[in-house]
Amino acid sequence: MKILRIGEANVPALGLGTWQLTGSACQAVIEQALELGYRHIDTARMYENETEVGRALERSAVPREEVFVTTKLFLDDLSRERVRAAVVESRERLRTEWIDLLLIHWPHPSIPLSETLGAMQTVQREGIVRHLGVSNFPVSLLEEARRHAPLLCNQVEHHPYLRQDGLLAACRKHRMMLTAYSPLAQGKVLEDDTLRAIGAQHGKSPAQVALRWLMQQDGVAAVPKASSREHLAANLDVFDFELSGEELRAIDRLGRGERLIEPEFAPDWDA
Repeated sequence: MKILRIGEANVPALGLGTWQLTGSACQAVIEQALELGYRHIDTARMYENETEVGRALERSAVPREEVFVTTKLFLDDLSRERVRAAVVESRERLRTEWIDLLLIHWPHPSIPLSETLGAMQTVQREGIVRHLGVSNFPVSLLEEARRHAPLLCNQVEHHPYLRQDGLLAACRKHRMMLTAYSPLAQGKVLEDDTLRAIGAQHGKSPAQVALRWLMQQDGVAAVPKASSREHLAANLDVFDFELSGEELRAIDRLGRGERLIEPEFAPDWDA
């Protein structure tokens, strides 16, 4: 497993995304993931599965300190009055003494970043949270957020069809991590002829090629979702081969600005 060393944090570069995983199935998937070797779990209050994530962590034989757990505050949790209560609720549902990384899930159009990040720094000083970050922040908002608090990462949609060159440059400039969600473009990579051809040269699937493309980007982590043991294992099996410069450039050329996650409250994107 590749480990990203970002400041004082050591983050497994490949984690498990849990969006749309709920109930007992969610718990079972996370238990299997931990058994297979995953040590980075991504959840959010909005996903309504923190309780299941917590049960899986509690049942696992893997020591809690070996698992990097991320959760996120949604729009109605970003006021000064709500941040601490929301974080404490998340910690209780996750059955953990601390949360490794707390993110602003989406920027709020009317709550100042200084207010939210100031409250998040307070819970960080209390030891409830170890690191802070943001999600779905374009470059301009990322720069503004950094003026108010040290940040570990920006989590954004990033896959072969939506390259994040500008955000990557900004994150690298500030020695931050970029975490890619929907790294398999919600399954679209599976039918891609370029990825299929490259995969055939390495004995790998198009999904594994897409994940390897991300793993070879400096400072990038990825949190693909999987719901079967087969796919969990396959997503993890991307560290025994390397893409050539020519192959990387071929995947880069797939970029077409195709954004798949576009809620009505999304910010103005860079591209």
